[in-house]
Amino acid sequence: MNATGVAAGQDAAAREAAAQMAAAATAWLDALEPAQRAVATGNAPSPDAGPDAERRRWFYTPTDHGGLTLGAQRPAQQRLAHRLVATGLSTAGYVTVATIIGLDNVLDHVEGWSVDWGRERGRDPGMYYLRVFGEPGGTAPWGWRFGGHHVSLNNLVVDGVVRAMTPCFLGADPAVSPLLGPAPLRPLGGAEDPARELVRSLDPGQAARATLLDRAPADIIGGNRPRLADGDQMMYLRDLWRQRFADPALDERIARADADAERANGYDAADYERTALTCVPKGLPAADLDAGQRELLRALLASYLGRVPDGLSPQADYEDDEVLGGVHLAWAGPTAPGQPHYYRLQGPRLLIEYDNTQRHANHAHSVWRDPGADFGYDVLAAHLAAHHR
Repeated sequence: MNATGVAAGQDAAAREAAAQMAAAATAWLDALEPAQRAVATGNAPSPDAGPDAERRRWFYTPTDHGGLTLGAQRPAQQRLAHRLVATGLSTAGYVTVATIIGLDNVLDHVEGWSVDWGRERGRDPGMYYLRVFGEPGGTAPWGWRFGGHHVSLNNLVVDGVVRAMTPCFLGADPAVSPLLGPAPLRPLGGAEDPARELVRSLDPGQAARATLLDRAPADIIGGNRPRLADGDQMMYLRDLWRQRFADPALDERIARADADAERANGYDAADYERTALTCVPKGLPAADLDAGQRELLRALLASYLGRVPDGLSPQADYEDDEVLGGVHLAWAGPTAPGQPHYYRLQGPRLLIEYDNTQRHANHAHSVWRDPGADFGYDVLAAHLAAHHR
């Protein structure tokens, strides 16, 4: 990967994707009423954390993600919003995102139509937020964010090129749902099955090096932090919302969920420290995997890096055994299907986390991050230095 976050040889694809994003963003914004547009737009991306703070906020809980919700748009506007979202995804990625949005209806059914989260409908496929930062097109930095319950997509365009696509979060609740057919609905099955197969293929020595703990944490460790740092420990649910609930009953619900999760995993201070993020990757390096295991790892990486449009993904880089060798695998929890588990893939400019522990291991979270360049921090600084001397 080069300093811009786009691998060498990808500039043509990144320019084409940026042009499609700009056209879709402009069409969507032009279709909005003035009051809608005021909610749908934000400050242009900046290397200064102050004015750029809102763009760098992201969530995966059913909270206010910032922007114009799908539910606040007319059908024709919604279609244009979806068109923009699709420009930042591969076909499989868009289908997965659309499925996750629809799962809010399924979750409402699972919960007996009873959860409200302080609004008229707590599980609501209309509560997905889209916001454009800056002016689409041209050479000035601009970007867009789409997020709601279990979705967070963050894209940055600089000098007419897509320069950042992370954090990229997808979740699924339920992780497994029945369908009228032999196979259930599993939006994140491709992020779970190869990981389990890989870990179960390890010999005892490899497994000992890959295993963090025999119990999984209650969530991904990085949470929704804008920037990751050495020693970061798992964030609690209460900290994953835009603000605390004013309703004491809702605030108590969150506190109770945190307490229940901690009792379930049995973690103490030493366990949280052992699973903490570190600059030096924990776990087993891919350099110590055999050829078959490396192919399983590549398949697992593809379930994350294949979320974005063809030509933008760094997935091809990992065809090189030397590059792949720098990726470390770490696992926590049992390896039997249906049991709570967590894994992490970490290497240069790569952090992937997956956790399926909640709701009796039927509620999955997955995230792809570039720890040094999420939201395009590095690109924005370089752009400022080149154009504002």
